[in-house]
Amino acid sequence: MFDAVSAIDLARAQFAFTMSFHIVFPAFSIGLASYLAVLEALWLWTGREVFINLFNYWLKIFAVAFGMGVVSGIVMSYQFGTNWSVFSDKTGPIIGPLMAYEVLTAFFLEAGFLGVMLFGLERVGHKLHFLATLMVAIGTLFSAFWILSANSWMQTPAGYAVNAAGQFVPADWWKVVFNPSFPYRLVHMVLAAYLTTAFVVGGVGAYHLLRDSKREGARVMFSMAMWMAAIVAPIQIFAGDQHGLNTLEHQPAKVMAMEGHFQSHPSGAPLILFGWPDQTAGEVKYAIEIPKASSLILKHSLDAPLAGLDTVPRENWPKVPLVFWSFRVMVGIGFLMLGIGLFSLWTRWRGTIYESKWLHRYALTMGPAGFVAVLAGWITTEAGRQPFTVFGLLRTADSASPLAFPAVASSLIAFVIVYFIVFSMGVFYILRLMSSPPHQGEEGPRSDIPTRAAGIIPGPATAQAHS
Repeated sequence: MFDAVSAIDLARAQFAFTMSFHIVFPAFSIGLASYLAVLEALWLWTGREVFINLFNYWLKIFAVAFGMGVVSGIVMSYQFGTNWSVFSDKTGPIIGPLMAYEVLTAFFLEAGFLGVMLFGLERVGHKLHFLATLMVAIGTLFSAFWILSANSWMQTPAGYAVNAAGQFVPADWWKVVFNPSFPYRLVHMVLAAYLTTAFVVGGVGAYHLLRDSKREGARVMFSMAMWMAAIVAPIQIFAGDQHGLNTLEHQPAKVMAMEGHFQSHPSGAPLILFGWPDQTAGEVKYAIEIPKASSLILKHSLDAPLAGLDTVPRENWPKVPLVFWSFRVMVGIGFLMLGIGLFSLWTRWRGTIYESKWLHRYALTMGPAGFVAVLAGWITTEAGRQPFTVFGLLRTADSASPLAFPAVASSLIAFVIVYFIVFSMGVFYILRLMSSPPHQGEEGPRSDIPTRAAGIIPGPATAQAHS
């Protein structure tokens, strides 16, 4: 016989597995939808055919990624009823409406305009088509808004009351939606989505520049991606720092795990760069650290005291090694993104941004880095909240459905098999699309849009009207 804890562990593993597959697609589609809107706006403004060529090139990839995100998201929602029915019952009066708002605003907006965006360029007029593209982009941001509001409420619950049945019910919807961690998490996630897309676009552009540095489409997409890296990466590092300070205020045990602080430091805590957290012994072995630097970062004072996990009951500790290392992966990738942004500015200043093979190889290697950073950040956030589903109020062990080990194990195995087959095919198809350069000179829709900057009428557009 397997005990209930084993079944809960499998339920957590199943949710983590499906969520890991799902989160990379919204992160990509949020940024890519906005990128498509920018490309179409630039085409309407300048009339340059390279922008509509790139729009149609990335539109095909967006359609596949968006579809895969929708499918994986639908599957995830069923687990709330199968594996986490107690959680659904306890938090349904709050989480349910927030998820419904996401469907009523974001999903309906995306679904209503997606068909026009994909197939309507020469059917509804260019300006109306741009409106459809813009609505899809706004819809993806609305989706991030509501999903992050629901998840942030689980991290920092506010504006709730508990009824006689033990359910969390809304007492103040403004406080529920705009809970203490929500603004920081929303900014951090949206910037992460933009950086994820920028590095995919930059990686694809670098790949084609390495093959032929004269391709106009590859040059334009690579230049735009490097501008995004140079501008947004430092903003993201600052936003992440502010998010960390907010987490220290509301979820100090998570920050203790991120920093590897098992012991309290009354006169300045060290910044542990690397080491091996031993949760049983309550120490970080083989630590490489900078004295008092953690206090400087978190409290802006070298001698500021910082509490450790020794002030938290051990049964409330998260899995420190997992949180410790996922946090370092996320931060490390963030600084690598900053590095390529600075490198691109240097090559741009020298006039060699399209010829620098080292920059192109760097960008190609960093192509999937955004996905890894998003996954690492999600692991840090969610594993750091444990052992609670609603932080400090509802424990994970009390949230699961009363399922036996074999039932959860069989569904997990089925998910693993199906996901790897289906999503491997989808990713393979996306990579095939990316391996082909944006083409020019193909028969396509004629553009009658004046070039506002030059005051001329462009000739025939060279891109396909739709995928």
